Amino acid sequence: MDRSKQLGEEKVSKLLLKFSIPAIIGMIVNALYNVVDRIFIGNAVGSMGIAGITIAFPAMLVTMAFAMLVGVGTTSLVSIRLGEKKAEEAELIMGNGFLLLILISISMSTIGMAFIDPVLVLFGASETVLPYAKEYMSIILPAIVVMSIGFGMNNIIRAEGNPRTAMFTMLIGAIMNIILDAIFIFVLGWGLKGAAFATVLAQGTSMVWVLYYFLGGKSSLKLKVANMKLQLPVIGKILAIGSAPFAMQISASLLNVIMNNSLDYYGGDTAVAGMGIIHSVMTLMIMPIFGINQGAQPIIGYNYGAKNYQRVKEALKLAATAATALVTIGFILTRLYPEQFIALFNSDDPDLIAFGAKAITIFFMFMPIIGFQVVGANYFQAVGKPKQAMILSLSRQVLLLIPLILILPRFFGLEGILYAAPISDVLSSMLTATWLFIEIKNLDYRQQQTHLAKTS
Repeated sequence: MDRSKQLGEEKVSKLLLKFSIPAIIGMIVNALYNVVDRIFIGNAVGSMGIAGITIAFPAMLVTMAFAMLVGVGTTSLVSIRLGEKKAEEAELIMGNGFLLLILISISMSTIGMAFIDPVLVLFGASETVLPYAKEYMSIILPAIVVMSIGFGMNNIIRAEGNPRTAMFTMLIGAIMNIILDAIFIFVLGWGLKGAAFATVLAQGTSMVWVLYYFLGGKSSLKLKVANMKLQLPVIGKILAIGSAPFAMQISASLLNVIMNNSLDYYGGDTAVAGMGIIHSVMTLMIMPIFGINQGAQPIIGYNYGAKNYQRVKEALKLAATAATALVTIGFILTRLYPEQFIALFNSDDPDLIAFGAKAITIFFMFMPIIGFQVVGANYFQAVGKPKQAMILSLSRQVLLLIPLILILPRFFGLEGILYAAPISDVLSSMLTATWLFIEIKNLDYRQQQTHLAKTS
């Protein structure tokens, strides 16, 4: 069966497994190498090394935001055009997206290197932590274009119906990163600099793999120079659809900036390092959900474009159920072994372990419902409704969580920062449930109209 045609005909549950499992494996491995990064640094450099990466993390989120702006927007449009049987238009969109990734990435690198010190201070770096954060980011920033191309174009491989190749892209980079981490950090003793070099080289390998796929004749869609002339209508649609994940990543960066500064004020460098560990654990818990989203996105997008609304609803229901189950497993483990999770990163700092164990218990209090919330926001992105997707994505990290982080510590100190997350999780999930209920009713109506049109 043709790779894109299967999206409209094969059993939805089978399709979701076929597309999601490779993405989940890739996402887990990617999450693992981020966790391994911090475990290696925590044990080789110490708590200040973890704090340095934590401060640098918002800058990494900004660069990833721009890759998602173009990459996810391009992927969603490509999926819809394939569902509409418009392959040439899909190739034009892909070519425009590729060039846009390069131009934006180069601009980001230039601006980042020019203002690296004030940016890191703004992100919450104390005088003690600043040298660690700068050492790491001074190597990452010049290589943004490499990371953006690998990430942005890999989503399109999955959109054209080839999830295994997309998984291998992530596996190649992740496994190489872990191996190089061990060599550069422990064998050569390069510390934070070694972690940064490992990341750049690993991501560079992923980029080469992706470009070989599109240029070497293995892809259904071809990356052609003729399609790399920017067209404003195409760029406008890419940016409109990609604006939701872009806003989510930018908001995540803003959230981390505000949180790092609040943590530094109420708890000092130990609190900053502890929250950095918690974010690593959270990434490991959330990444499988993003894998499910990546698997569901082409299924939902294709069938929405083809007006197969029953398959759209089925894919959404299965994705939400699977996401909830996976994140619940991670939630249970953090309930049972909070101290052990923190001690993995640094077993020699009792203050760090005490804070981290308490924080992880509070911060993850309502994590099981987040699987549904993230899948719900992704649904609107997959069907080309960026406004709804943006509001739902922002509800958790900007509209609710940031105000809570700013307000609650004034009354409850450091604990106020920790309790802000579970409160935001509950409220954002309620909003998502309301919007999805309305959307499903609309799909039912469209399905009835389509059926009447066919029988009349």
